[in-house]
Amino acid sequence: MMRVLLSELPIKKLATITKINGSDKMRNRLMEMGLTDGTTLYINRVAPLGDPLEIRVRNFSLCIRKDDAKMIEVKLH
Repeated sequence: MMRVLLSELPIKKLATITKINGSDKMRNRLMEMGLTDGTTLYINRVAPLGDPLEIRVRNFSLCIRKDDAKMIEVKLH
């Protein structure tokens, strides 16, 4: 399975979070939103200018900035 950053994940491709990088404060913020290791997600759509990304995770939609998505490593299914 291929590992990429969430910001590089193709739309509608299923992936699993393997690692969250960044400062402790940023990691905690992302984990509070439900983005934890082992969580399955996919990018539902991208705004016209490429930022933010709408992801589908834990049966709800979540919009995150592309800079934040660059801190999340995922593996493709």
